[in-house]
Amino acid sequence: MSVSTRAKSQSPGAIERGSAGSVLQAFLKLGLTSFGGPVAHLGYFRDEFVTRREWLDEATYVDIVALCQFLPGPASSQVGLAIGLRRAGLPGALCAWLGVGAVIGRGEQYDKYIGKRARRPTRRP
Repeated sequence: MSVSTRAKSQSPGAIERGSAGSVLQAFLKLGLTSFGGPVAHLGYFRDEFVTRREWLDEATYVDIVALCQFLPGPASSQVGLAIGLRRAGLPGALCAWLGVGAVIGRGEQYDKYIGKRARRPTRRP
């Protein structure tokens, strides 16, 4: 039985477990290729995890997004953690955070470094 056939034959909201490595791979790909803020990330997550990989059905994804928008903090980070947790337990949540968060953190550090160099006053003769 193929993955898509198996996902469609399960009841709505049924959890199909995967490995933390597959979660890390998916979120690292998104972290390296996704541009935009938290709202844009939610769209990328939907395309990747509902449409392409079929890790979640539409209703489950909408429920996760609604819950995470209600909570304080960045919704996209919380949605990522929830998807990782649902897919591979606590190791999956950690891998989701590392996959997106590590790349975002490096980008912010790079931006600060470039920003400092761009604002550095030039010496005039």
